[in-house]
Amino acid sequence: MSRRTLAWIAGIVLVVLAIAWGFVPRPVTVDVAAVERGPLEVTVREEGKTRVVERYVISAPVAGYARRLALDVGDVVEESEVVLRLEALRSQVLDPRARAQAEARVEGARAALEATQEEVAAAEADADFAAAELERMRELFDRGGVARRLLDSATADARRSAARREAAQRAVDVAAYDLEAARTALRYSAAGDGNAGGETVLVRSPVDGRVLTIINESEGVVGAGQPLLEIGNPAALEVEVEVLSADAVRISPGTAVRFERWGGDAVLDGVVRRVEPVGFTKISALGVEEQRVRVIAGIVSPPELWEQLGDQFRVDATFVLWRGEDALQAPSSALFRRGDGWAAFVVVDGAARLREVEVGRRSGLRAEILSGLSAGETVIAHPGDQIADGTAVRPR
Repeated sequence: MSRRTLAWIAGIVLVVLAIAWGFVPRPVTVDVAAVERGPLEVTVREEGKTRVVERYVISAPVAGYARRLALDVGDVVEESEVVLRLEALRSQVLDPRARAQAEARVEGARAALEATQEEVAAAEADADFAAAELERMRELFDRGGVARRLLDSATADARRSAARREAAQRAVDVAAYDLEAARTALRYSAAGDGNAGGETVLVRSPVDGRVLTIINESEGVVGAGQPLLEIGNPAALEVEVEVLSADAVRISPGTAVRFERWGGDAVLDGVVRRVEPVGFTKISALGVEEQRVRVIAGIVSPPELWEQLGDQFRVDATFVLWRGEDALQAPSSALFRRGDGWAAFVVVDGAARLREVEVGRRSGLRAEILSGLSAGETVIAHPGDQIADGTAVRPR
């Protein structure tokens, strides 16, 4: 054969060998994980925030003019200490029309006083005449000059005249008071000394604590019941956590809690105090409606470990629903559904072997294995569609 023919034959052989090599099955590279025994926890993890156990909102007991608060957030206050002073409301400013009306009321009250004074003079004259007439009737009656009926009539007239005189004098007092009231509207306007002699209401702290929030700091008019500031003891804290309603049914008072990522190095221990019996709808960051429930937990770690925590601080709360000290476990990613049960691929002599397993409790990335696997075996961590029973595999 010529060299050219040999070269063609060699090329054809190489192509056939390359095609054959391409059809030879190769092991699939997979991620593997070990089945092992160890502690396993079933937990629920959510963000929470601290809050003072007992908060006291101090409100204005009456409508008044509040002086500017001299306190700052964090200031210490004692029980019965004066935290706010309320003065009487300022008088109104009189516009020209209101001032003219007030002046007219003063003049009208003065005229009414003068009229009642004249009525007093007339009533006194009638009373004096009736008294003199009664005296004459008595003298005539004693001499037998008039009948008893005329004496009784004169007595009644004298009494009526005295009563009218007394009523006229009282009317003078009323008119004087009306005049003083009319003058007061002009005397105590806001343009003058509109708050002279006003009373002051002292608002006191109900407990020992610190100022948590100042709602209304500047001086000004406040209404009755208007909140002004909040007081509480920041050393008495609890944690409020909003959990999904599906998780809340698994949490009960007494459940252990761990508080992490609160700013300190230590992990704080806590215990659930209360699971509120009512839920609410909340929109998640992804725009999904969720039903959530508030869970209130207390901190049981020594206070010196978390003395820097304050009101409304963020913490991560981990609720421990179940804990096993020596649980057989495997990665949750290694398990997949097979019919009504679960299965996994075990690596045996370089090949994937399908194994049905019974799964117990699950905690995020790990799952408890009740049967089907043994400690020390190796499973495929992320089995894909290219893996089947007997497929040759190679650990990554």
